[in-house]
Formats: sequence, C-alpha cells, structure tokens
Amino acid sequence: MASVIGFFKRFNAAFLNPPTPASTDSSGTPLRFGILGAARIAPPALITPAKSHTDVEVCAVAARDLQRAEKFAKKYGIKKWYGGKNGYQELLDDPDIDAIYNPLPNGLHYEWTMKALAAGKHVLLEKPSSDTAEETRRMFEFANEKGLVLLEAFHYRFHPAIQRVKEIIDSGELGPVKEINASLCFPKGLISDDDIRMDYEIGGGAMMDCGCYPLSCVRYLANDNPTAVVSASAIEFHKDARIDTATSANLLQLLNCDFSVPPRLGFIPRWPDLSVRAVCENGSVELFNFPMPVIYHSITVSLNGGKTRTEKALKGEEWWTTYRYQLEAFVDKLRGRTPQTWMTFEDSVANMEWIEKIYEKSGLGSRPQSSFQLPVSD
Repeated sequence: MASVIGFFKRFNAAFLNPPTPASTDSSGTPLRFGILGAARIAPPALITPAKSHTDVEVCAVAARDLQRAEKFAKKYGIKKWYGGKNGYQELLDDPDIDAIYNPLPNGLHYEWTMKALAAGKHVLLEKPSSDTAEETRRMFEFANEKGLVLLEAFHYRFHPAIQRVKEIIDSGELGPVKEINASLCFPKGLISDDDIRMDYEIGGGAMMDCGCYPLSCVRYLANDNPTAVVSASAIEFHKDARIDTATSANLLQLLNCDFSVPPRLGFIPRWPDLSVRAVCENGSVELFNFPMPVIYHSITVSLNGGKTRTEKALKGEEWWTTYRYQLEAFVDKLRGRTPQTWMTFEDSVANMEWIEKIYEKSGLGSRPQSSFQLPVSD
C-alpha cells in the first residue's frame, strides 16, 4: 500500500502539481527560456520542470501558426508568443530570452539551433541532435566558438536510476561486461501514419526517434563506442520504404527499437519494452523503464548461483523526473557550476555517427542533411 501511495504522490508532484519552492535569491533574474514550436513534448520536458526551479522562467513560445502559439502560451501561462512566417526568428531576436528549447522535428534541429546560437542563445536541444554526425559536430563547434552552452537532451542520463546501474557495472561486482541489450519498443497504434516521425524529409524513422535511446544507453553503460555494426535490419514503412518502423542492430551489444509491436493473438496490446540489461561474467543487472523511472522502475541484480536483489534509485526529491534532473544540470552549467553529470559534445557526435552506421548497414541510409548554411559574417 505504501508503494502505491508513493507512486501517486510522485506522479502528482512530477506531472500535475510540482511544488513551487521559495526563491533563494530574490535579487537575481532567472534564466529566461523560449520554446521553438508548440510541441507536445515541451510541457513534460521543460514547462512543468521549470515550475519547481527558482532560477528558470519559460517566457515565450513561437509556432508557425500565430493562433496555435497564442493558444499554447495561454494554456501554459507563457507571457509572450510569436507566430507566422518569421515567428521562430522573432523569438530568437527577443533580447529578453537567454536560452532556447528546440523540440522541432529532427530535420529542423540543425538550422534552428545554428540560428539560435548565432543570436547568442544557449540551447537545450531535443534528441537526436540532428540528421547527421557532421551537422552535430558543426553545432557544437559553433557553440564553443560563441561561448554558449549546447546540450542534447538525453534526459534519462541525468536520473539516479541509470547512474546506479552504471555504478554497479563499474564497481566490478559482476565482473567484466559480456554484452548489453537495450530496447525501446511501443505497441502498434501509438504512432499514426501521418506522424512527423514517419516523414523522411524531416529526419523520420524509428532509429532516429526511439532508437537513439537504447544506442546511447549501451554506449553509456559500456563506457565505450561499438567497434562495428555486425548486423542491422529494419522493417520498412508501407508508405515510404526509406522510413523504418522498427530497427534491430547487433553492435556486439544488442539494441531494438519499434514503433509498432503487434498485439498478442492479434488483439491483446503488448506492454512497452523499456529495458536495458548488462550480462557480465559473474551475473547480470537489468533496469526496467530507463527512460522514465520516476513513474516506476526496478533494478534487478542477479548473481551467478541464484542470488538476486532488487533496488530502486530515488534520491533527494523522489518526484523529480529525468527532465527535472536535466534542467538542474543545464542551469548549473549556465551559471558556472559543475553539473552532477553531462552529455558531452563528443558523446552527441558519436551517437549520431553510430545511428548513421546502423542505417547504412540496414540499407536505408542516413537521413537527408540540412541545406541550411549559416551566413558568413563580415
């Protein structure tokens, strides 16, 4: 009963009514965020976490349609909105905005992140960072040149759950790692045929969307990049064979991603597969629900010989989501403090390199590179 009550308390605080702490510095100006696009991910990824951070204010949103921007802004208590043909650029030109959250479709990440950096804004960029590793490299090099913070938003990395799994592996308790398997698969019906994730021209595909998570996860836990894509296979979208609705890859580690896992017996929906498991010489460790552990997660450590234990990793503010931990780290970085963990430039580039290699091995090829070129300054 206590665990059920705890779940509802965490869920309420994390997603519905986050506590609003008393300000610790009434003289300081909070970091002011603008959002590019009235995206569905923006409320859980930034707007709700910002409510419990005294040093963050979401001040503006821009959308292609002015009415949509206004509706979104009023719904979430955002003071300013921009829309129409020049709406995105008007947001970037707003002198009252310090940082941009970019949740636009993958194929627009490069153009609008480069424009945001050119405008002198820090950027919290949704993953995957771009359509190609070269685009990702250029963005981070430009951010470094401008003295700005750019973070690819692999939010799961900031939560104590995945960090505890890595701690168990790195401790040597289970011996050397033999293989790591990670999956992020959803039941058929959650992603419609007209979803932007099914649009090749703007970087669609399962490997780009849910596949970037397990790839990042196996690389993180292995403390290294793969050495080769041994094999990769994709299920092609029936309306566009360039799009994968599912991809499986063997990198000497195994990963699976799927938009449309079919129901059992033709009608019983399957539970999402959100797991990562490291098999070591002396046992294994498995984390269920690595993308959103605040809702529920379990860490199962199994030693050779039959001894098993189960752990949870809810530290400090137990209701903090992965996004809230991520926001804390982003703000710390901007304020000159050392974040508790970070997603580095090299890590982001490597993840895109291996996404491209998996697509190449599967026969589908990389997503189209952006045609945008940053104007040369005088």
